[in-house]
Amino acid sequence: MAIASQIKQYMADSSWIRRMFELGIAMKRERGEENVFDLSLGNPVMEPPPEFMAEMRRLLDELPAGSHRYMPNAGYVETRAAVASALAEETGLAYGAQHVLMTVGAGGGINAVLHALCEPDDEVVIFAPFFAEYLFYAVNHGAKSVAVGCGADFTPDLAELEAKITPRTKVVMVNSPNNPSGRVYPDTFIRDLGALLQRKGHELETEIYLLSDEPYRKIIFDDQPYPFPQLAYDKTITVTSHSKDLALPGERIGYVAVHPDYEGAAELMDAFVFCNRVLGFVNAPAMMQHVVRALQHVTVDVSDYQRKRDYLYGVLTEAGYEVFKPEGAFYMFPKSPVEDEMVLVEALQRHGVLVVPGRGFGMPGYFRISYCVDQHVLEGAVPGFQAVAKELGASS
Repeated sequence: MAIASQIKQYMADSSWIRRMFELGIAMKRERGEENVFDLSLGNPVMEPPPEFMAEMRRLLDELPAGSHRYMPNAGYVETRAAVASALAEETGLAYGAQHVLMTVGAGGGINAVLHALCEPDDEVVIFAPFFAEYLFYAVNHGAKSVAVGCGADFTPDLAELEAKITPRTKVVMVNSPNNPSGRVYPDTFIRDLGALLQRKGHELETEIYLLSDEPYRKIIFDDQPYPFPQLAYDKTITVTSHSKDLALPGERIGYVAVHPDYEGAAELMDAFVFCNRVLGFVNAPAMMQHVVRALQHVTVDVSDYQRKRDYLYGVLTEAGYEVFKPEGAFYMFPKSPVEDEMVLVEALQRHGVLVVPGRGFGMPGYFRISYCVDQHVLEGAVPGFQAVAKELGASS
């Protein structure tokens, strides 16, 4: 079969998340759906907020003729203005419609940005633990990914970052709240990161862009504030989607926003719009652009995720697992009680519980749980977590 050899390799190395999801489908067929507890995929079971449904109904009655035709590749100016207004309100920065590109989800946005910025063999720095697709996004555009580790609380190691920045470093990616750890990087880290990138860019006489991937930015617990990276560094490019904050993963709607104070903002936006087109995205889905225009201040019920976090954290710590308590998103990233987390992952499968090995996020020895599921699925998984903790010698 004439599949490119490089793609064959990437397919073999592809996302552990999808592998476990597909395994879950097979296990449900074999054992019965009621006996399998799939905590592998970040696919929210929560329905979109009522405001979304209300806006959809209104638009079905009132949408003017021509609303499903092509629009400017950057998106409807009214939608971009609504996004910019919300960003300006949140950050105090002078965002305008000219700083925003509507995209086919955050994945489409990241690919457009990397395509616009990266020369062959440029470097894209990613912080472990990381969303596995980042590796493939970088290679899509001829770039090389460079992983940087973290401390016990999942805060990235800035000393390691500094040592790994080279004249080829073009982009540093930050994802907070983090998938898979749930860590919200603190303001002190964000400020230090901005200062480091500013200093290294000056030393190397290069421009290093900070690409902030923020699909979980509005899913934060315990009233914790969100430290905006663009307040620490003017070469920040924000990418996000409404997959999680409005529970719309299948609708593929997101945006890219360029820092309004960056002197090259207009040129960057022109490049992102061009790349969005030539990569085949063309424009973000028209109907969703109409809908989210009115929903920039709407979010799903975050308290539901917080309750599930608290429940699961209590169960796991009582069973003896070492767990960082997530501060946002809807994932938990416990340490495996045995060095090879695949032993734990396979033991859980025997009990009908599906989780994702940490090696899929650049951190072997851990495993990811997604708790954006129905409560009965979490409760059904508890006996498996408890039994495997005893089997593998976790100490409660």
